[in-house]
Amino acid sequence: MIEPPFLSTTRTAYDARAAEYAERFSASLDSRPLDRAMFAAFADLGCGPGHGTAHLHSLGLTAFGVDLSPRMIALARRAHPHLRFDEGSMTALDLPDGALGGAVAWYSTIHTPPERLPEVLAELHRVLAPGGHLLMAFPSGDELLVLPEPFDHKVTLAYRWPLGHVAGLLCQAGFTVVARLLCDEGDRFLQGCLLARRPAEDEGR
Repeated sequence: MIEPPFLSTTRTAYDARAAEYAERFSASLDSRPLDRAMFAAFADLGCGPGHGTAHLHSLGLTAFGVDLSPRMIALARRAHPHLRFDEGSMTALDLPDGALGGAVAWYSTIHTPPERLPEVLAELHRVLAPGGHLLMAFPSGDELLVLPEPFDHKVTLAYRWPLGHVAGLLCQAGFTVVARLLCDEGDRFLQGCLLARRPAEDEGR
């Protein structure tokens, strides 16, 4: 299978700035109590230098991280040698169907071109067990933002995602959206958060 160009571009960009990224964000959850609270039941997809996975582990959960960037994975393994970290892409995760009880995609989809996001959400639906939850966070905007909007991210091209737009795509992928939050974290953009659930197999019968 030929790899989509956006994956190669994103991997190369994060490999080049992995050490800088790890230094800047490894302690980022320390000052974000709301973010820490929302992490409380998941595996970490797009784990970066591993700070989210480590936080999940500190809560007593069995957690592992997956990231596109080999340099990020190397840093995560070095910082947290007792935890599992794998290279991988959310377009084709090396996991069996229904393998995860929960998954976190915390700013992990922001470099995904809008036309490819449904593919990623379908893959996340595949690897979640029935009844499992997906927690997503991404740069968003107020009610005037109705379509994905590209912006010049410090690493590589990224997108602001309207909360309702992503919620609709999750529903199309087979999820039930159970909670949504738009909050001001003091950054350049509002932060959108969505909690979605893969329905149990006997629901709706």
